Order: sequence, then C-alpha cells, then structure tokens
Amino acid sequence: MAERKKMTLTVKVVLGLVLGLVTGVIINTFLSDNAFVKTWLVGGIFHMVGAMFINSLKMLVVPLVTFSLICGVCGIGDIAALGRIGTKSFFLYVLTTAIAISTAIILATLIGPGQGFQMEGIEVTKVAAKEAPPITQVFIDIIPGNPITAFANGDMLSIIFYAIMVGISLLMIGKAVRPVVEGAEMLNEVAMKMVDIVMSVAHIGVFCLIAKTFSEQGIGLLMPMASYFLTVLGALAIHLFVTILVLLYVFTRFSPIVFMRKMRDAQAFAFSTASSSATIPITLRSVIERLGVNNSVGSFTVPLGATINMDGTAIMQGVATVFIANVYGVELGIGGYLTVIGMAVLASIGTAGVPGVGLIMLAMVLNQVGLPLEGIGIIMGVDRLLDMCRTSVNITGDAMVSTVVAKGENKIDIDVYNDPEAGIFDPDEELDFDDEDEKEFEEIMKNKLT
Repeated sequence: MAERKKMTLTVKVVLGLVLGLVTGVIINTFLSDNAFVKTWLVGGIFHMVGAMFINSLKMLVVPLVTFSLICGVCGIGDIAALGRIGTKSFFLYVLTTAIAISTAIILATLIGPGQGFQMEGIEVTKVAAKEAPPITQVFIDIIPGNPITAFANGDMLSIIFYAIMVGISLLMIGKAVRPVVEGAEMLNEVAMKMVDIVMSVAHIGVFCLIAKTFSEQGIGLLMPMASYFLTVLGALAIHLFVTILVLLYVFTRFSPIVFMRKMRDAQAFAFSTASSSATIPITLRSVIERLGVNNSVGSFTVPLGATINMDGTAIMQGVATVFIANVYGVELGIGGYLTVIGMAVLASIGTAGVPGVGLIMLAMVLNQVGLPLEGIGIIMGVDRLLDMCRTSVNITGDAMVSTVVAKGENKIDIDVYNDPEAGIFDPDEELDFDDEDEKEFEEIMKNKLT
C-alpha cells in the first residue's frame, strides 16, 4: 500500500484560509443574527484562538530579532560591511516605496475610482487621526533611553539599534566573550525552534482569524466600494508581480518563480495576521532557510523592513487619495500627485513604528493636498481586508531586499535558493524528540539536582 503523502505547511495554511473564508461568509450571510453563533463562536472561539495565535507570533518577535541580530553582527565580523548592508537596505526600501505609490497613482488616475460615487447607504466612520511625530523625534527615539522599556513595548527600531550595539561591542572585545556569543547562538536556535512549534498549529490559527474577519465583514460590504477595492488590489498585484520580481531579477539574476514559491508560507501568514511585525519570525525563517540568505544579513534586513517598508500602505494611500479627491470633486493636478508621492516616501520613514501608521500616513497626505479628513471614514469599512493583502506584499518586498542585499554582499547560498526542498517545514520531523538526547538530558539534570 502506497504511503500517504503528507500535507505541507503551505497546503495546510491555504486550506485554513479557504475554509475560514467560506465559513465566515456563510455565517455573515445566513447566521449573522444568531446570538449563539455571534457571541460564542465568532466572538468566543474564533476570537480567542485567533488572538492566541497572534500573541504566540508576537511572543517570538523580540527574542528572535535580538538574538538573531547579535549573532548576525558577530557573523559579519566587519563593521564596515554592516554599514553597507544598512545603507543598501534603506535605499532599496525607500526606492520600492516611491515606485509603489507612483504605480498606485497612475493606475488610480486611469481607472478613476470614486467618480459618480453615491454616499447613500454608506456608513462613514468618524476619524480622529493621531498626529505623526516629527522625523527628528523618530531618529531620536531610535536610541532607547531605557532598553528594558524598548523591549517591553516592542519598539523595533530601538531594539535593532540596541542589538547591533551589543553585537559590535562583542566583536570589539573579541575572544574573551566567545562564550557569550555561543550562548546567543544557542538562544537563537531555541527561538527558531519555538517558531517551528507555532507553525505546527498555524492552520488552526489562520482558520479562526479569517473566519472571524469574514463573519464580521462579509463580502456585501465590498460592492459599494468595488472600484476602490479592485484598484488597490490591481496596484498591489502590479507591485508584487512586476516591480518586486523585476528588481529581484535585475539585481540578482535569480529565478522569480523560485522566489515566489518559497515565499508562499510567509505570504499566507502575513495575509491572515495583517501584521508585518507579527510575521517577522516566519519571514525570517523563510528568508534564511528557504532562500539561503545568511543570518548576518536577514536578521538585519527583515526586522528593518517590517518597520519602515511601507509599499502596501503607500499603494493604499495613493489610490485612497485619488478616490477621495474624486468623491469630493477636487482636482489635484500634477503638483498634487507629486506632493502625494513625496509625502508617502517621507512618511514611510517619519512614521516608522508608530501604531496606526496607515491612518497617520493617509491623514498627513490628505492634509497636505487639502482633502477632507472625513474621506478616510469612507474607506475604513474595507480597509481590514485590504490590509491583509498589502501586508503580504510588504513582507515579500522585505524578502526581495534581503535577497538582493545578500547577493551583493556574497552572503547567500545559491544552492539553497535553487533547491525546492530546502527549508521545507515538516512538523513530524521538526518537532520529533530524540529518545537518546532526552535520556541524556534527564541524566544530566538528575546529577545536577543531586
């Protein structure tokens, strides 16, 4: 009898996505008034399991980024090389953001979403946008006044800075702190193993997250906003399948098809969580183990990208600006569009790490070009669904930049990149306990206690 073929992580997660979507739509369409389903299933089980899954991912972010970065800096062994990696990464992230919003504005101008838009039947949410901090304050806050507070609050730029400083200090001290470096490497292995544990139940978490979202949102909400929704999706698709893959091929000559296949797991996670930061552990694992990027590069570029890479958000605000201008009958002109592009690029740096970053960026743009802030309330109903899509685009851009920078620094294993089986997650193998190692560890602990 032939051995039953195991389902890969990608198949399980995609299955969870599809079943969650179908379940959510059915509940929203036929059972939205059922108190038991609404309270105990959607607001109870789906909400609880989904929130637990998100928290389990967030739990991994800070320790994984910290130990991975320390090991990465020590692995580079050259402060000048670290500076090159940082400069290249920053330039590429800003470049892709500028291309993203330019694409969005051009497509939105051609399609014209919002023209003839009828406000009847549309519930407009009142918006009180938070004020973005000045860019000078953002740079000041990169250096944590209290590292413990930065770690507790998950301030990613501050954590990156502190971890790099620790790594550089270890490099400067040299052999005397080799045990500390080895300890960091062991803790990094522990953090990666925790990622494997969370990934083994990912399909359940993804199902609950998607089912809850579509139970509450449904698909009927999309109909009045179809032109806006489809324009954003079109711009995201162009950026994902054209801009990102063309840049990858131009700078590396690597196969874009292989790249996309190996990013499917991370993309599915990003879609379900709608959070680049929460997806960092999965993105980092995919970049290092699936694409072959050296940890010394990936541990820096992935967390940095999750913090400042705003491609998907830039696309949303570009289309949203054109949409709102059409709804209110305002002619922006070439000058207005150039202002939007410039503001998006600056805001992607100036609002890095700020909660509600998409809303802040869009509010800044609308104020700058003289459009009413109330326009944000029109699009907020469908923004959750679009947020899921643009997060997948964001983390794909993070992986592309990581691959390009690693190729330029000769810090990528091309054999791993081209190997379709490299880094594939198998829960039966990854979570298997070795009986001999377990017995040996038990004996060691007994001797220590006695």
